[in-house]
Amino acid sequence: MIIKPMIRNNICISSHPAGCAKTVRNQIAGVTKNLAGGRDPQSARAAAPAGSPRLVLVAGCSTGYGLASRIAAAFGYGAATVGISFEKPGSQKKPGTPGWYNNLAFDAEAARASLVSKTLDGDAFSGGMKAEAAKALRDAAAAAGIPARVDLFVYSLASPVRTDPATGITYRSVIKPIGESYSGTTLDMMSGNFTTASAESATEEEIAGTVKVMGGEDWELWIEALGGEGLLSPETRTVAYTYIGPELSWAIYKNGTIGRAKQDLERAAAVINQKGVHAWISVNKALVTRASAVIPIIPFYVSTLFKVMKEKGLHEGCIEQIVRLYGERLYSTRAAQDPAQVPVDSEGRIRIDDWEMREDVQKEVLDRMARAKPENINDLTDVVGFRHDFLEAHGFDVDGINYDADVDPSGL
Repeated sequence: MIIKPMIRNNICISSHPAGCAKTVRNQIAGVTKNLAGGRDPQSARAAAPAGSPRLVLVAGCSTGYGLASRIAAAFGYGAATVGISFEKPGSQKKPGTPGWYNNLAFDAEAARASLVSKTLDGDAFSGGMKAEAAKALRDAAAAAGIPARVDLFVYSLASPVRTDPATGITYRSVIKPIGESYSGTTLDMMSGNFTTASAESATEEEIAGTVKVMGGEDWELWIEALGGEGLLSPETRTVAYTYIGPELSWAIYKNGTIGRAKQDLERAAAVINQKGVHAWISVNKALVTRASAVIPIIPFYVSTLFKVMKEKGLHEGCIEQIVRLYGERLYSTRAAQDPAQVPVDSEGRIRIDDWEMREDVQKEVLDRMARAKPENINDLTDVVGFRHDFLEAHGFDVDGINYDADVDPSGL
């Protein structure tokens, strides 16, 4: 089958197995160079600071920050990893999701590097998956010859729907402002044209539903489940990801339904810490995700941000962000041995959005957004780079891939 991008309303509904596999290999190469010091995973493990992760669980392992977190743990520290995601497999008739191909590629590369990896496909919110993960962690630890204790649990789920395992009630998340409707200028990444995006104010039911799906309740349930299975230790660390961004995006993000859910995530981190597990919220940089193209104002802001950060030599993708999170925050030489040495802000959060939020960066971004017009859009923003990252997240626009060649959509 010859697979091309199929984009409808800025949502890509196709993906390319060879392109996805190449992006995974590219991320592995970045980790090998910048976190493992050019070493193979086994040598990297031997050279890593005491306290570095050996057994890692990633919930939401197939794309974005979750995938980068798994790659960095495995190829940066030689860790055995268990990953969980909910994907649609490819078949002979149609492509699977990007995450399906990313997982296949990761497992293949891990096996080639003699790393232990186990990937589970299913609903990470369910009690059944938590039990399945416990078994997979024990099996991975046995295969790697290490204690069955989770050193790092990365909670990186991004789902629009969650069924509460206790009640059976299904909740859905929405991206809406709270208190009043929102309308603002955004950018169509495919055409490069400006449009006006609007969103009605969320109802109380929608706010509560978004918190149930994207808040911290399930993170807490995971910690309880792992503890009940005897898979935690006093050294266990866990991290979840959030985004704050500039004030211009707060109406739709920080002060909207997503922001309300992220507040609950921070609440959960405090509770988990009180239970004796070292928990952090990591505030990460704005990046292109499969959903970001349809959030009002975000494509305009991110395109401008990319242009400014690239000109200043500060731009990072997912893998560069996680390399810095691990190497300079969670597992720096001092912090690897003493969690109290992990640098945090006044709210106890890890900040790897620090370069994005630099005063000179934000000032330049706001100035360019104010001056941007259709005729100078490519001079002031990096809409081309935004479009590339969006396509690349689905396995398209990847260097070295022949998109006119037949590929097996099963990915096998």
